[in-house]
Amino acid sequence: MIPSLLERKIEKRPDKVKLKGRILFLTEDPELIKKQLAGWDLPWDTKTPANNPKLRDDISTDEITPAHYCFYFDETLGEIPYLGLKCGGVLPIGRGEVKKGGFVAAVSGKRRGKGSSREQSPYAELCAGIRLVIAENIERIYKQNCQNLGVLTSTNFGLIDKVRGGEEIPLAEFTQGEDEITRQIIEYGGLFPFNVARLQGKVFLPPIETKKRPMTVAEKIFARHMIHHKDQVGLPAVKPGDAGFARADLRFSHEYVTPMASIFFEQLVGKDAPVNDPSTIIFFRDHLTFLDEVISEEKRKMGLLDLATQLKFKQQDFAKSRGIKLHGELRDRKGSEGICHSIVLESYALPGQLNVGSDSHTPHVGAIGCVAFGIGTTDVFNSWITKDVRVRVPESVKVVIRGQRRPNVTAKDFILKILSLDYVRSGKALAKVMEYSGEAIEELSVDERATMTNMAAEIGGFTGIVAPDRKVVEFLAERRGMERKRAQELTAGLNSDADAEYAHVIELDAADITPMVATPGDPGNGKYIREMNTPVPVEIAYGGTCTAGKNEDMDMYALVLGEALRQGKRVAASCKFYIQFGSQETREYCVRKGYLGIFKQAGAIVIEPSCGACINAGPGVSTRPDQVVISAQNRNFPGRSGPGQMYLASPLTVAASAVAGYICEYEPAEQRELVSA
Repeated sequence: MIPSLLERKIEKRPDKVKLKGRILFLTEDPELIKKQLAGWDLPWDTKTPANNPKLRDDISTDEITPAHYCFYFDETLGEIPYLGLKCGGVLPIGRGEVKKGGFVAAVSGKRRGKGSSREQSPYAELCAGIRLVIAENIERIYKQNCQNLGVLTSTNFGLIDKVRGGEEIPLAEFTQGEDEITRQIIEYGGLFPFNVARLQGKVFLPPIETKKRPMTVAEKIFARHMIHHKDQVGLPAVKPGDAGFARADLRFSHEYVTPMASIFFEQLVGKDAPVNDPSTIIFFRDHLTFLDEVISEEKRKMGLLDLATQLKFKQQDFAKSRGIKLHGELRDRKGSEGICHSIVLESYALPGQLNVGSDSHTPHVGAIGCVAFGIGTTDVFNSWITKDVRVRVPESVKVVIRGQRRPNVTAKDFILKILSLDYVRSGKALAKVMEYSGEAIEELSVDERATMTNMAAEIGGFTGIVAPDRKVVEFLAERRGMERKRAQELTAGLNSDADAEYAHVIELDAADITPMVATPGDPGNGKYIREMNTPVPVEIAYGGTCTAGKNEDMDMYALVLGEALRQGKRVAASCKFYIQFGSQETREYCVRKGYLGIFKQAGAIVIEPSCGACINAGPGVSTRPDQVVISAQNRNFPGRSGPGQMYLASPLTVAASAVAGYICEYEPAEQRELVSA
């Protein structure tokens, strides 16, 4: 306990709020946005919505704050909200224009704030004057980040008239439908003041009194970790909607988030204040180790490379001063020890744990049967104080993939198929646990399951999970060196009850799924390669990131390139093929298997571990709008990895396309031989 927090004066917001300022409507028509920025107020008919211009849907946090601007971790962010927002093929908003425009509210369509968990996005909006965000539906992490910072959110478009009329709005308008804890966080103006009030005993934490019931595997893990009377941990049962605080087994963050969180901590808690249990906190330097190779001269002149270096130093200093483990850069060559998700899966996470991280792809480790989810900067620094995170137990969606998959189909094809379904694209899966099951899932290795759980983030889900089984026991025994008996004990009882309740069940037949791509703009733009009408030439192929830089992904790249070499082929002269390891463990695996020689002989460019191209910060990024990229990464939002046209695909498809020079399915050698015979 930090004594100064017990003496801090904390007060609630007034019961009514009055928002003074203009409203910015983020429309599909860029000219309408430009006119608003110039001072014109767009008319809006709240009674007859059909009369209004179309609002932009699917605005990602990459568009609100493009990755390179996240090197700022102070109020400078107020100059850059929506700089990456693409409407009608153009970027209508310039630096500082939102702040100069006197806007107090921003309005958009479906799935606002999808993608990265970066809290820089709502913080940039807040620093630019935005106090209210209105959208048809709002992604979980983005909404929680807004609440943590004190930004109000709503799906009620009727508020537009109230703001424009200068009316007072009851604070209850923004708390209705929320659980008791979220209501109080909004009333106190953010997570930190709420937590101070909590430490002082001023807030009401409703008891969870759910009676024993059939539960999903995720609900069982939540029940084990929920905090109840007198800081005791563990409950007999929980149900969707139960809200409280959960004790985290692991808390991790990377250099994009740690510096901002550490500044919040030092300013609001104390320059020399200790963190709670540093042994369960991990830092990573994994995002920006190759930035200097791709950053433009223009951005260098803006000082962004220097800012990125400051992120590294700030994280190092905070880790050293608090005794926190930092997985950093390599000392003998360029690169990092590994991507946070890769290392947490390889070395730290255990079945049945509850883990939180400063990245939306934290669900990666759900592959071994733990509940893991992304949190924002404010959640991160608050967890350093309390060792817990607020949780509202989510509903679960069961995804059952039956049957046997085709030999050229991977977990990436499964997840691209799921992302293309109307249930997901319409936002119905938002903030839900995605539980993957069925014979085709059970047959997948832990590495492949991690692709499925990792990309629960693209679904907009709370997390992804696979109930741990013999494959997980084998992973822990063979990859971690754990005693098999201990591994079996950890997985015992971690399965969903036969009569557990689900919000929805998705059923697919693996045999119906053939290799897929997601066309440029969104991971949900999935289509079967064989249904593409004309060949799509590619200039860049990229295999790597947390999603596709694992051991088994390397097996796939080596399989395709090895077959190509035996046929006298190499990577096409018109294409550059980058292969980037997710961790040093995976690099060493490739050395043992002899893959580095295959990659080099086939003409692939091998890169040490880092997030790299996936966040526009390493080799493999596009440099022209007309440049076509095929990538095994998880996202292809506009501008995320350069200005080009990015297709998402499996490691097999990416490697096969690199050899062909155009997007194509991988055909196993034995299958080709049968056809030719």
